[in-house]
Amino acid sequence: MANLETRTKMQKNGIYGYSFLSTSSSLSTGSSLTTAVLIAILCAAFIALTKNMQKPGCYRRPYNISQLGSEVLLANGSHQFRIMVVADLDKSSKHPTEENLWQSFIEFGVLTVNKEYTEASLQWNNNEQISLYSTIAGGGRSMELSDLVIFDGNLLSIDDRTGIIYRIEKDMAYPWIYLSDGAGNTTKGFKGEWMTVKDGNLYVGGLGKEWTTTEGVFVNENPMWIKLVTHEGRIEHINWINEYKKLRSAVGIEWPGYMIHESVQWSEIYRKWFFLPRRASKFAYTEAEDEERGTNYLLIASEDFSSIKYKQIGPLSSTRGFSAFQFVPGTNDRVIVALKSEEKDGFPVASYITVFDYEIGHILLEEVPLSGKFKYEGIAFV
Repeated sequence: MANLETRTKMQKNGIYGYSFLSTSSSLSTGSSLTTAVLIAILCAAFIALTKNMQKPGCYRRPYNISQLGSEVLLANGSHQFRIMVVADLDKSSKHPTEENLWQSFIEFGVLTVNKEYTEASLQWNNNEQISLYSTIAGGGRSMELSDLVIFDGNLLSIDDRTGIIYRIEKDMAYPWIYLSDGAGNTTKGFKGEWMTVKDGNLYVGGLGKEWTTTEGVFVNENPMWIKLVTHEGRIEHINWINEYKKLRSAVGIEWPGYMIHESVQWSEIYRKWFFLPRRASKFAYTEAEDEERGTNYLLIASEDFSSIKYKQIGPLSSTRGFSAFQFVPGTNDRVIVALKSEEKDGFPVASYITVFDYEIGHILLEEVPLSGKFKYEGIAFV
């Protein structure tokens, strides 16, 4: 025990406790080490807590992998799927009577594929159509919806004029997040043209070519950036300039030639990127000639773009280009349903839908026109 004199001195100095110096100095050393370890643990815990508090939320809700639609198996072995397509009305999206209102619409149909996956047919439901509206615009334009995707259990679409991603529920379009152009350091909205899901994150891309004047004069590389969006809404801007250049180089195109992308999907099965470009040319871009530079390319790139292969799907129509596609469920990402669109002098002429097995080069459904002179730029299974 500490002697009375030592204990009294400790109390006078405001230190409460007992000194065992007279019996065991090793215990004091052990206590000091224990205290140091505890302090280190507390500091580490505090730093970890501080970092986590800077994230969108301390509790991270798991990603919702559920889809909105399901396959129906018919008695004859055929497979049926409910699909929807969304229209990009361009300047015609302005509501004809309401001053600050813009619109788009969605059509529904049933895709049937036979048991052997060699033939397909499509029946549109003319009595089922929904209109979507928004009052948020950029430069007097809005609701020029460019794609559809099921992400985190929600149906999403992107407005290529404002950069806003909308969550669609029934006949309502709710703004979810805003994407800015390029590296995210501009005030202009991102001209998003395609969306796909990879590893529980949403990837959003634009045209994939240099932004130029109508005569092909270089302006910037903003459309060659993509966006990674988590299901919590965190946004990361990713430079994809080299990736896009590798894609066009794979088919022998170099600047000032170009390749325009509006339909891209990531295959979780193959762990590869799939691209169906809308237009491509070895010559410089001009607005007047671009409308007749449609493609029939399918490009398949490895995850890191170190390997890119391509093939041609069906006959080439210079005025038609791919605007969206999805893998048909249950086909191991082998069968694709795709949209093509056609324009003349900046106005939509028609849209088409086709189904094909890219592995064997078999067309299940030849290009069939959709009703009306509209440009459909998104398709989803619901």
